[in-house]
Amino acid sequence: MVQNDSGFVPAISAAMQALENIAAEIAPTNIPVLLFGEVGTGKQMFARHLHLLSERSEQRFRTIACAALNSATFHAELELGSTDEDRSEPAKNGMGTVFLDEISELDAACQRNLLYALPDSGAATRPVLLTDRLISATTRNLEEEMRAGRFRIELYYRINGVCLRMPPLRERKEDIPLLVEFLLRKHCAELGKPMPLLSARTMQMFQDHSWPGNIRELENSAKRVVVLGDHELSVAGLGVSAVEPRATQPIETRVHSLKAAARAASREAERDLILEALARTRWNRKRAAQELQISYKSLLYKLKQIGLEESKAN
Repeated sequence: MVQNDSGFVPAISAAMQALENIAAEIAPTNIPVLLFGEVGTGKQMFARHLHLLSERSEQRFRTIACAALNSATFHAELELGSTDEDRSEPAKNGMGTVFLDEISELDAACQRNLLYALPDSGAATRPVLLTDRLISATTRNLEEEMRAGRFRIELYYRINGVCLRMPPLRERKEDIPLLVEFLLRKHCAELGKPMPLLSARTMQMFQDHSWPGNIRELENSAKRVVVLGDHELSVAGLGVSAVEPRATQPIETRVHSLKAAARAASREAERDLILEALARTRWNRKRAAQELQISYKSLLYKLKQIGLEESKAN
């Protein structure tokens, strides 16, 4: 398998191949890029891929986590790549790439600071000049944020030179075998473990799962396979029963009551809702419990029931 230093894995799905083609076209340019997609779809990985394809690949790639910043700290982050020395020697530091993770989380003051830091902003005075190539990412619809008055219109059009949607994993399941192989090799190398050989059944369990947490959730599952060794035990948290294949069972054992089927469907639906809430809240369990309208203690109990109490840690 071939991948670059960003960890980006060449895909076979039509959606990802289209993105790769666009990346090859826009990477050599300075056009700002806006990446839109669900949590865990690989936006930062794709941003690094664009950086490594560009003429700036020898310069630094900086990530600014917008959700964790206020006006003062955000201003300081911008200044790190925009010192007077950098302006006199832009190829040294100021001509790299800045990745703004969750740009929709910037408050009004931070948005103003960023707008004034961009070249050709029209600002009479600017304490910071951002000469790096700008790649932004968001899980929110910024057009809706603009209409609601939470995001500056002029900033939106400055960062949105090209807008690319990162497809969720459920829309590109043909890429799962490639991603699983890459992630297994990655964690085997990190942990000094031998490369496991997955059975067709285990791989099918990966293929059948809906992956509400996207690549981030897939990576956790692949890491469990490496750490625990027992493949079917490791993927049991995907909500698929680890019994023998259905074709080998007597007909009588495959007949379930309507009540049993309803209970199984209810458990699966509940599990998916919990994972979706955790993905939206970046695995903040207290916020997820609030969204699900259950107590924090109840959420912890349900996570333990479905084998996910340690998923985020792993």
